Amino acid sequence: MTQVVITGTGVFTPENVITNEELVDAFNAYADKFNEKNAAAIEAGEMAAVPYSSPEFIKKASGIEQRYVLNKSGILDPDIMHPVLRARDETELSQMAEMAVAAAKAALQKAGKTASDIDAVICAASNHERAYPAIAIEVQEALEISGFAFDMNVACSSATFGIQAARDMIRGGSARSILIVNPEICSAHLEWRDRDCHFIFGDVCTAMILERADLATSEAQYEILDTKCITQFSNNIRNDSGFLRRTRENHMDDRRDMLFRQEGRKVFREVVPMVSALITDHLTANGLSADEVSRLWLHQANKTMNDFIGNKVLGRTPETHEQPNILQDYANTSSAGSIIAFSQHSDDLNSGDLGVICSFGAGYSAGSIIVRRI
Repeated sequence: MTQVVITGTGVFTPENVITNEELVDAFNAYADKFNEKNAAAIEAGEMAAVPYSSPEFIKKASGIEQRYVLNKSGILDPDIMHPVLRARDETELSQMAEMAVAAAKAALQKAGKTASDIDAVICAASNHERAYPAIAIEVQEALEISGFAFDMNVACSSATFGIQAARDMIRGGSARSILIVNPEICSAHLEWRDRDCHFIFGDVCTAMILERADLATSEAQYEILDTKCITQFSNNIRNDSGFLRRTRENHMDDRRDMLFRQEGRKVFREVVPMVSALITDHLTANGLSADEVSRLWLHQANKTMNDFIGNKVLGRTPETHEQPNILQDYANTSSAGSIIAFSQHSDDLNSGDLGVICSFGAGYSAGSIIVRRI
């Protein structure tokens, strides 16, 4: 079968940064306003008071220290508590396409490719800002790429599922080279008024170039040895917003179930063993042992989860360079997280070194990509 390699990556990072301290100040101001407004109901036991957050709580719960966002002022306004993004005319690039084009240009440059070398575009992300036309087709148009394009969504595993789809298409002869973009505007589906999750997400976009090895010219190339994706239905991570919302009574109201929500403890207990087994079984199926793996690029959701998975897979506590984390700077960026880690912590590998890109999230879904530095 055709050998497929990753030859370029790119990361678009928004300019705005929100530190834990800034976020907590805004959240606690919101809590004061809410508790004062609803003092009588809280006193009567009819409503729960909103508890304070703290930088220490956030760091201990997640390992996150800051996050990048497209808009900062709306999130930090106690009367708004969500990003404020202007409506764009249909003649302009959409917000997601703009992010994707920026990341894609960086990936193309690193791969030593131009738009004429690309046959397809996949926009793999946890949310898409519209139903159609596809964001991927808009990116294709903006970059003047021929061929075809489509959107896909497997929540936080979208990037790894996109890699599997692209590799399969290249091996099957549908394309020579494919651009995958992962524009994640996670700040827009986060409930910033919920203490248990208000710190989790940030915004970013990643991009990758996958192509036939015989056409690759970049200095850094990573052969995709194998891919494995799994899914298992769970309601423990959920967002009910969708086009049927307006057909149901009261569903256009400000509803908690129309944003990201999760049962964090259940997710931890169920996902950690699932992902650990996925990586271990995937390596075994390819005749590889954990001792042969130089790097784990894991989904950047929670430091404790990654530590547990790394320990389970390697049979010991991973060294920092073996399992690099970027969530302290970026927070959880959904499908883009493992790709940021790969992009920023792969150039130091030597020829022949093995690594695993792994993502996991809502669905449940998880994807494992075994790569080797050429």
